[in-house]
Amino acid sequence: MTTVTETTGRNTVRKPRQRGDRSPLASAGLHLTLVIASVIAVFPVLWVLLTSLKPAKYATTTDFFRDTTFVNYTNLIRDTEFLSWFGNSVIIAGLSTVIGVFVSATTGYAVSRFRFPGKRGLMWTLLITQMFPVAVLIVPIYNIMSSIGLLNQPAGLVITYLTISVPFCAWMMKGFFDTIPREIDESGQVDGLTPFGTFWRLILPLAKPGLAVTAFYSFITAWGEVAYASAFMVGDENLTLAGGLQKFVNQYGAQWGPMTAASVLIAIPAALVFLFAQRHLVTGMSAGAVKG
Repeated sequence: MTTVTETTGRNTVRKPRQRGDRSPLASAGLHLTLVIASVIAVFPVLWVLLTSLKPAKYATTTDFFRDTTFVNYTNLIRDTEFLSWFGNSVIIAGLSTVIGVFVSATTGYAVSRFRFPGKRGLMWTLLITQMFPVAVLIVPIYNIMSSIGLLNQPAGLVITYLTISVPFCAWMMKGFFDTIPREIDESGQVDGLTPFGTFWRLILPLAKPGLAVTAFYSFITAWGEVAYASAFMVGDENLTLAGGLQKFVNQYGAQWGPMTAASVLIAIPAALVFLFAQRHLVTGMSAGAVKG
């Protein structure tokens, strides 16, 4: 441990350095590191935002404040199917979030509180399904959706996104419910509540942080996913935002103006959801990680 020395007469007294005490050089190095990290994090977002406000001829230049215009946004909304893509994404992401939260919460509560045949197998299934990368699952899920007539349908994409979000969220909710005392369930039974009534009236209000994390993860999974959306949806009117952005890139080049404008508009709902859930995110994720 670093120490600080003080001389009193002939004797040298060493005091342990308190936590948080830094030398000027160490403090300057820490602040410089934080500034650099902040610049690295903000720079790409700021670049996209400023590029969206530039005319097409300056799109690949560093003339960020030359002839600032909103023409990219007006052309995006007027000349493309952006509003249709946006509406499709809102519907799919909204359904994926609502259904994902409900299924994950009920599954996590059942696994946390009850003993039933196949419980261990269910837990292993939820864990194993997270080990497969997206590239491996696209073909089998595509064949399944094709066989039941859900290709190019929002319902097919919602079901696909649930297969991604529910296993992880159910495990997390199970760990969160493990931290809630069982005495609360017992008090609900004494008051005559059914198991579902206990879950709905007593347990869910205490699980808001975990529900916020589950909702945020389910929404982001559906909102920003590209591979399944591109493979399962065709036709401009059926595309989601992720698939629609690919219309601005072809083998001859990229339309940077509309693409960056669309990127900014796409980021706004995700940022709003994050701001709504952020006060619960740390609590929910740390509580869900206490027990597995």
